[in-house]
Amino acid sequence: MQFVVDTHTHTYASGHAYSTIMENAQAASQAGLKILCTTDHADSMPGAPHYWFFSNQRVLPRFLFDVAIIRGVEANILNEQGEIDIHPSSYASLDWIIGSFHEPVFRPATKDVHTQALINVIESGNIDALGHLGNPNFDFDFDAVARCAAQHHVAIEINNSTLKGHSRVGSVERCYDIARAVKKAGGYITTGSDSHFCDTIGQFEFTSKLLEEVAMPAEKIITHSTSQFLRFLQRRGRAPIEAFAALE
Repeated sequence: MQFVVDTHTHTYASGHAYSTIMENAQAASQAGLKILCTTDHADSMPGAPHYWFFSNQRVLPRFLFDVAIIRGVEANILNEQGEIDIHPSSYASLDWIIGSFHEPVFRPATKDVHTQALINVIESGNIDALGHLGNPNFDFDFDAVARCAAQHHVAIEINNSTLKGHSRVGSVERCYDIARAVKKAGGYITTGSDSHFCDTIGQFEFTSKLLEEVAMPAEKIITHSTSQFLRFLQRRGRAPIEAFAALE
């Protein structure tokens, strides 16, 4: 299955990743990607950059190595109320916001608490996608969250790093079940390498296998083409990015 967008990548600014935005963009070009989302961790994550880092992303060129650059962030879900750690002043500088659970920020609780936090963050309108949901430390009601995400046009990420089995151990079968719940709900899927070093940018071998096995419709995978991804951003209420007009 073809993917031309990587919607979840990190630079060394995250504090535990090791490549620059230039190295990531060059790797994206070599991998045949058309769009790269740069999504460093927001500031509640230990080692993450100051919020000015995100507000100042307007200085990033819209193209590097002929790859379109989406200015983004992986925000932390902070509590059951669904709050995230992005200052409102940063929203205007960002094109793409992932919301994720991370143990150093959100202490794992009960299935009901996790489910309510996910529903609340979806309904807040402050995120475009939910990241690496397979983590068994954050169990939740797959069907309820998938229905809510579909209703509010929030994408569910299938995370290639998770599927490798090196991180968030115990996630793989859960990711298959989450994808099936999204398919049943008629929701949207996004694909992220969750790269912390440039050699994994655009690597989706496990993601592709999963989505083919669950027979996810290509029209529901927002990274399948540039036009699908950019239309999804507009469906989310974001203004068209003039520099990307030729990609649509």
